[in-house]
Amino acid sequence: MYKVFVVSDGTGHTAEQALRAALTQFEDIKLEVIRRPKTRSETKVRQIINEAKENGGFVVHTLVSDSVRDKMVRLGRQHNVATIDLMGPLLARLSNQFSTHPSEKPGLFSQLNKDYFRRIETMEFAFHHDDGLRIKELRKAEIVIIGVSRTFKTPLSIYLAFKGWFVANVPIIMNVEPPHNLFKLPPGRVFCLDTNTRQLVTLRMARQKYLGDVVNDYVDHELVRMELMFARSIFNRVPEWPVINVTSKPIEEIASEILILRNRTVRSRKKK
Repeated sequence: MYKVFVVSDGTGHTAEQALRAALTQFEDIKLEVIRRPKTRSETKVRQIINEAKENGGFVVHTLVSDSVRDKMVRLGRQHNVATIDLMGPLLARLSNQFSTHPSEKPGLFSQLNKDYFRRIETMEFAFHHDDGLRIKELRKAEIVIIGVSRTFKTPLSIYLAFKGWFVANVPIIMNVEPPHNLFKLPPGRVFCLDTNTRQLVTLRMARQKYLGDVVNDYVDHELVRMELMFARSIFNRVPEWPVINVTSKPIEEIASEILILRNRTVRSRKKK
């Protein structure tokens, strides 16, 4: 059985995937894949070469650093260990094609993957915690948005989730007590959305027209005003909760305000 040492200055996942894709063309070959990630020094390279030599194995690597890659090739030749470079030739050709040098920063692809999968996770969280769903899990959220209907809670949650934040939103409903655990969240977690009566009525009428609903109390000017007053009474219970006026503001601007306020609170708590 062959022993293959998959070496990378990142996780080694890319190198192993490439190796296994190639191995599908060699059906009867039996081998053991040994991954050696975060190889970024001559000492680590030397250890791997010695290990491969002792086990009669060879090395497949995706090292982005020219100096580390050169050490792998040089030490492999000195100790009669075969080294297969998956990254060097590609970087060289791309460098010629683009007329520029690669950054040689290890782990960039791994970081992109982490960002990608976190975004998937945060988007799923936003959908599963939209409009008061899974209210018992509010502590898992990094940001909790509260407000009456049509104050952009859901689009804000989705936008912030796409930016990588775990967001939940809770509706404020006239004469209905908000969930008890909402008031137990730490500072910098809850953000209140407010607007004026005329703007809210206009938005609600547009929604009803779009959905073909019959006009009712949902768009009654006086009842909407009372609903906003009730929401403000909820907001005032916790003076630390920031209140953001969303009237005539785009989602990006509101989200930016939330993040600025959150970061300011976090920095203030760290200083204490």
